[in-house]
Amino acid sequence: MRTTVGIVGAGPAGLLLARLLHVAGIDCVVLESRDRAYVEHRQRAGILEQGTVDVLRAAGAGERMDRVGLRHDGIELRFGGRRHRVDFPALTGGRSVTVYAQTEVCKDLIALQLAQGGPLLFEAEALAVEDADTDRPRVRFRHEGVEDVLECDYVVGCDGFWGVARKAVPAGTARVFERTYPFGWLGILADVPPSHDELVYARHERGFALLSMRSPSVSRLYLQVPQDTDPRAWADEEIWDELTRRFATDDDWRLERGPITQKSVTPMRSYVHEPMRHGRLFLAGDAAHIVPPTGAKGLNLAVGDVVTFARALTHQRRTGSPALLDAYSQTCLRRVWQAERFSYDMTTLLHPDPGATPFEGRLQLARLERIASSRAAETDLAEGYTGFAFD
Repeated sequence: MRTTVGIVGAGPAGLLLARLLHVAGIDCVVLESRDRAYVEHRQRAGILEQGTVDVLRAAGAGERMDRVGLRHDGIELRFGGRRHRVDFPALTGGRSVTVYAQTEVCKDLIALQLAQGGPLLFEAEALAVEDADTDRPRVRFRHEGVEDVLECDYVVGCDGFWGVARKAVPAGTARVFERTYPFGWLGILADVPPSHDELVYARHERGFALLSMRSPSVSRLYLQVPQDTDPRAWADEEIWDELTRRFATDDDWRLERGPITQKSVTPMRSYVHEPMRHGRLFLAGDAAHIVPPTGAKGLNLAVGDVVTFARALTHQRRTGSPALLDAYSQTCLRRVWQAERFSYDMTTLLHPDPGATPFEGRLQLARLERIASSRAAETDLAEGYTGFAFD
């Protein structure tokens, strides 16, 4: 097989890149190791920045998102029994975010790719990226029991932290920056309407809690727990009791309970791989960087990466200049590090560290007080949450 761009991984990054290349008239092949049902149902991020929403619309992939997605114009911070709303449009010149699950983004992009785009091969396991530092990179893969080779002009690795793309970068040419946090998130899906119409971020002495949603009838909630927690060790009523304690306010607000349909624990990590390019291999999304989920940046960072690549390749095809492709890593990393900074700030603002001193705990409260009382501090949070420019 031969194509211009070989895309490894059919998560939202790989699928959106395929769509952007199709719109630009550039052929590609997408290889995905899992089957279609798995890709369309794996639970991941659910908050789309303004820029991500705009890109999906421009690519012709926004119709269902606009119809059933939930636009949110703010979030609520809770601490010390108090509630403080951050008004995004008022602080950012009209920007907002949209609650629309990654599963739904993938369903929309898969349908478009199968109907209009190039080959999308499910259960096609990428085995290795070879010859990345030549003008003929290759992806060896196995599909339907047969090993084959995809020859490309460029390879984009959208196959996550454990994929083969990042492993193709020689260790001596890369630098890694990372931090592991001493806690994780116990996340639940529950068949109950959300107890608040916007996301609630709660800082409590017992630990952080987040109230989110997947739809008007399905709630997504999280509790800060030790990083080695087994979700099966938490009974349903115990989870609801703890959520109730951490979301408690001085007014009459109450948390609604319902059947829990899913439990899982998410580890908290910060990770950046530099550079994000080796020869004609370009890394995107979790293959290059991971953020703790507090800032809702993971999916949106991946979108920024593939938008940058698609624009750069389109520019090269139109002008003959490789300048934007050569600047891919530098361009992406500027945005990546701002998102890493924002996600770290949100995480350390809202999660009591098990080893923290009382002094550090009071500093967290002082930072929250500053946001609640200073328009400048509140604006910085709103600008970071609604998203950094893709360019």
